[in-house]
Parts: sequence; C-alpha cells; structure tokens
Amino acid sequence: MVRLLLRDDQWHRIEPLLHGKASDRGVTAKDNRLFVEAVLWIARTGAPWRDLPDAFGRWHTVYMRYNRWARKGVWQQIFDTLADDPDMEQLMIDGSIVRVHQQGAAKKPPSIEAMGKSRGGLSTKIHAAVDALGNPVRLLLTPGQASEYRAAPALLEGFSPQAVLGDKGYDSMALRATIQAVGAKPVIPPKRNRRARIEVDWHCYQDRNLVERFFQKIKKFRRLSTRYERLARNYQSLLCLVSAVIWLA
Repeated sequence: MVRLLLRDDQWHRIEPLLHGKASDRGVTAKDNRLFVEAVLWIARTGAPWRDLPDAFGRWHTVYMRYNRWARKGVWQQIFDTLADDPDMEQLMIDGSIVRVHQQGAAKKPPSIEAMGKSRGGLSTKIHAAVDALGNPVRLLLTPGQASEYRAAPALLEGFSPQAVLGDKGYDSMALRATIQAVGAKPVIPPKRNRRARIEVDWHCYQDRNLVERFFQKIKKFRRLSTRYERLARNYQSLLCLVSAVIWLA
C-alpha cells in the first residue's frame, strides 16, 4: 500500500466537509478518504494522473471526480471552512512564482489561466495571506509577471488585522492607505528610492517569515512547486487542498 498523508484525527475533521456523505442528496461516495488520499498523492509526488497507483482505483475515475469537484468549487469550500477562524493579530502577505511545465501550458490565451511570461519563462504567481500563526487565509493566482502590490487589496479584503506585514514589493502609498483604512498598521520597509522617511517596526517585521514558511510547506508538494495543470481552477484546487491540510496539522 502506498504511503498515506492524512492521520485519523485529520480525516475526522475533514470528513464532514466532503460531498457524497450518506446524508447528502444523490449518490453516496464509496470511499471519500481514499479519493482525497489519491489527490494528495498526486499533489505530493507530482506524478501524472495516469501513474496513480492501482490501490487508489482507476486513475481516470479519480481525475474526473477531482475535476468535477474543482468545477463545483468543493476544494475551495473545504479550505474556506477550515480557515474561518484565523488569528488576526497580524496578517502576512507575499507572492511566489511557480514555473509552468510545458505539459501545463494553456491552449487558451495564457493570462486567462493565470499564466504569463517572466524571466524564467511561462509562470504563475501564487499570492498568499497568512495569519499570525502562519496558517493560510487567502490564496490568489495571477500571471507570473504580475506585480505583488496590485494583488494585495484582494488579499486583504474583508479582514481586520492589527498589522499587515509585507516586503518592499508592497511599498505603495495607496496600499498603506488601504491598510490604515481598516484600522491596521502597515509594517512594510520602504524602497531605497523613497525620499520620505517611513518608520518601520522591525521587531514586528521579523514575523513576516511565517508567510515564507508557508510557501516552503506547499512547495514540498511537487505538483504545486511546478504547475502541470492547464486550468487555473484545477491548480487552485490543489493549492486549496494542501492548504487545508496545513490547517489540519
């Protein structure tokens, strides 16, 4: 049997959130746990769907079910439910570029599927916000060449943290005003070319490493560290599932 990734206590927390329970309308799923483990195996190993071990069932059946859940937003719902009680003392934001594998290149215009050309070639940028404990609370995808500070308002929308931490890439007077408008303190170092002096709480800024640690965690899953999914929604769904597992840790 292949190595599984969910402990029993983790499964008991995620089980009520899945579709196909006996209490749901429609067909009852045969084995939701084995299905979720199959998707996690794909995410962790980076293997093609066709190489899914027989112990998980027919690869095509598993993929079609995964794709159907992605289309219906089930994976996003799971993540949103588990992330509904964040510690808003601080909110850390950052972005990370992921290379798009040639097999994942979109047939449509790349920008539609959150792909774009950056220095490393075709890429996608993951924008993330994590709470004071380092747990992800919001995830966005843009083309790889997109600037980070333009995605920041969408990362912050609806949250009321005490402080927002970001690196120099978020140094913008407009963004600082947005942060202050929700009653939060911007903890963002100024760029070198900024003339006006801006004070920075460097002691508070040290906690920004939590968002970098989050990216380190998700990139242990090889199908996230390299993008093979042509559809942005399918890549986002893998990202949501792995992030949900981080909340379950």
